[in-house]
Amino acid sequence: MKTKLTLFSALFFLMIGFGNAQKSGKNKDDDSQSIISGKVNISKYHSREQLDDMSKGELLTLYIERIEVIVNILPNIAFATKPGVTMKSLGIPETKENKKALEDNKEASDDYFESTVEFQTKILPYSDTNDLIAAILFYESTLKALHTYNDFKED
Repeated sequence: MKTKLTLFSALFFLMIGFGNAQKSGKNKDDDSQSIISGKVNISKYHSREQLDDMSKGELLTLYIERIEVIVNILPNIAFATKPGVTMKSLGIPETKENKKALEDNKEASDDYFESTVEFQTKILPYSDTNDLIAAILFYESTLKALHTYNDFKED
């Protein structure tokens, strides 16, 4: 009985190990990174009246959230406007150099966003509330325009 239990346990762990090895193999073939990553949408679009009713702190949060989305999407719209598009799906060779370029681009984007937020949190509170509202509305209209991006493509 003890031998059967030991044999069954060994077989069980072998099957689990084999299953994990199969999953690892699949992930290596499909490890393409998305061109667009990070925050890529906002939770809500606002009217001027809604923004007029908000505190300056709430407006600052909205402003920074919109900058984050724009920083993650706009530089890459020639490739994609939504996450999930990879170099592989675009037919871009996944060479070591291309993967490194994508990683460097993401890192530069993250660094830019972090330094922008640091600056904005220090300086933006001094901005005029009406200018802040106008900027949020402008950013939101820009983000809405991304939904029509494909209309500009010619086939």
